[in-house]
Amino acid sequence: MKLCIKNMVSNRCKTAVREELKKLGLHYIIVDLGEVEIMEDISAEEREQLSVALCAIGLELLDCKKAMLNEKIKNVITDMIYYSDELPRVKFSDYISEKLKHNYTYLSNLFTDMMGISIQQYMMMLKIERVKELLLYDELNMTEISYKLQYSSVAALSNQFKQITGLTTSEFKQLKNKGRTPIEELGKPTERVMSYGMVG
Repeated sequence: MKLCIKNMVSNRCKTAVREELKKLGLHYIIVDLGEVEIMEDISAEEREQLSVALCAIGLELLDCKKAMLNEKIKNVITDMIYYSDELPRVKFSDYISEKLKHNYTYLSNLFTDMMGISIQQYMMMLKIERVKELLLYDELNMTEISYKLQYSSVAALSNQFKQITGLTTSEFKQLKNKGRTPIEELGKPTERVMSYGMVG
């Protein structure tokens, strides 16, 4: 049986979900970002128990097909930007459409309806969070970061970074408390502008 879970954005989330499934005596086949496959068909009572357990750790069991598809769009984008060694050298719209087996216009409209921002805006926000992370690691220079995230140039990356954060990349690196936004917070109605407080 497949289940869709909202806000799964990291390997730590996957580990937490595995733990919750074990506590309920459920056996998983696959635990992936946003999607879990378990051996059992769960009862309404077990589903409710799992929903409460997931809610306690900031995750949400999804029912609605559109909400599930929206979550899959977010997961494809997150996977592409955070977990791929190199971004696909095709148009993002084609990549997302191919991955989810849906027309991109349909996916785009659904995402905008549910998130209040476009897929492009969400990707831009996510890429800037990834830039912040790479700047903190200090393993890649700006040229390598811009290539890795498919910016046309260092200048294009720097301009977008400044536009979204209000800071240059150099200013960001010099901040004592380098504020990053958790992925699950991106695109929320109250999160249209990046925050710079320390995120735990």
